[in-house]
Amino acid sequence: MTKFSVQAVSTLKDNYVWLIHAENSAHVIVIDPGDEKPVIQAIQHQELIPVAIIITHHHYDHVDGIEPFLEHFKVPVYGPANESIPAVTNPLLPSDNLSIHGDFPSCQVIAVPGHTNGHLAYLFDDSLFCGDTLFSAGCGRLLGGTYSQLLNSLKYICSLPLKTKIYCAHEYTVNNLRFSLVVEPGNHEVQQRLEYVEKLRTESKITLPSTLEIELATNPFLRCQEPSVVSAAEQYISHSLVNELAVFTVLRQWKDNF
Repeated sequence: MTKFSVQAVSTLKDNYVWLIHAENSAHVIVIDPGDEKPVIQAIQHQELIPVAIIITHHHYDHVDGIEPFLEHFKVPVYGPANESIPAVTNPLLPSDNLSIHGDFPSCQVIAVPGHTNGHLAYLFDDSLFCGDTLFSAGCGRLLGGTYSQLLNSLKYICSLPLKTKIYCAHEYTVNNLRFSLVVEPGNHEVQQRLEYVEKLRTESKITLPSTLEIELATNPFLRCQEPSVVSAAEQYISHSLVNELAVFTVLRQWKDNF
């Protein structure tokens, strides 16, 4: 197994740009540079060598730094073929694997529509870079896709191994867990996790990555078949809900107004 480490670069208000750093070399892959300045600063400070940019979806806070970054580093840009991202040089469709550079393991390109219609995620060994589809204790808003698409994308992610590390693109964990606790006030794992991440944030520490195992226990959007989550959604909407998609839809609308 080709080894690598992952570094977060904080950008904009609450975004993370991820640097995948190959072990035993200075090579890095840059994921979703919405703002190039702190990314370039981090790369230059550590004397790293970018070999590629990977994009999950087309929103400005994931792509606006691409072209300025390319003025400093001439690298290929991989991204979803089904979204309008002019700087992408290597448009991608979902595939079994993608080899970007010899210092890195191949990654699986996964279609995860819902937040946007063409959103992709990238799985390097046990590390999933999922953009705005799955958040720590939450999920993305609908900004181009459908409830059904987003639920199906999350269900696919839930089929991955429990040890899978979740590298999402925003520091939303505290607010998401506060919502989780409203949905499931009796979920002790949510209570304990919220206390833990609130402490991290008071110390200005990052709350990511999460793991799929943690998300399955504390993320209501992955728990739409749990009786406690179903009951909370039904109480919120004041009528019974017939299936998992209906519960998920109510939860997402509830969170939009939280």
